[in-house]
Amino acid sequence: MRAVPVFLYHSVSDDPPSWIAPWTVRPAAFREQLARIVDSGLEVVPLRRLVAAIHGGPALPAKAAVLTFDDGFADFYWTVAPILGDLGLPATLYVTVGAIHPPGGRATGSVLPPAPMLNWRQVTTLDATGIEIGGHSQTHAQLDVVRGAQVTDEIVTSKHRLEEALGHEVSAFAYPHGYSSPAVRRTVREAGWHSATAVENSFSSADDDPLRISRLMLHHDTPKEVFRHWTEGRGARTAPFNETLYTRYWRTYRRFRAAIGSPVGGPSQS
Repeated sequence: MRAVPVFLYHSVSDDPPSWIAPWTVRPAAFREQLARIVDSGLEVVPLRRLVAAIHGGPALPAKAAVLTFDDGFADFYWTVAPILGDLGLPATLYVTVGAIHPPGGRATGSVLPPAPMLNWRQVTTLDATGIEIGGHSQTHAQLDVVRGAQVTDEIVTSKHRLEEALGHEVSAFAYPHGYSSPAVRRTVREAGWHSATAVENSFSSADDDPLRISRLMLHHDTPKEVFRHWTEGRGARTAPFNETLYTRYWRTYRRFRAAIGSPVGGPSQS
């Protein structure tokens, strides 16, 4: 079972808002990491190729990697996309639909703290240039603790809004904070999403669960040695694997906190 590193980035900036700073990579470090990926012999492939392999389609290259970006920060347009274009590397950008705004206007609503986010014109431009646009819910809620109509809005309605804006189907979804549950994954599948990424801080593989694809999350201080190990297929376990007891306990605790009106907040994982 070959380990496939699916790298998870958020913001790439020298001056991020304080709340996202722990999950922000500086542009110089980002370039170094991409160079390390290329020099290691990894072939960066579109996410859809990993998903196809998981579903029994064409095999991946012997050494494959995937680049993903969450939330939809404006620096993707101004910083990340030009770097990816220079290197000819594909990527998937998961946008929080409610955080995207019309040019010069305001967003329709998300629970993300204030930050420069993409506008709809930039999203459609990125889509037209070959960046895969995926969904990251409507508001960036913790999907495994919401109920009823909000689940539909976060998973189903956000898909429809994104497809209406882009003019074509979108098939890739990412769970906010990496949080899901069997019920959430069932709703994602029924809504027509073909894949969904979690976090897990583990390697993916062609045997991974297409609705719980494992990723490796980059932080502002991810050691170079750790990143090198990841490019060599070392330093983390490889999916698939079952949910741990800790994951189930943490979900139960967060549901309890949400039920009493004191939800566990903060972008601990995205």
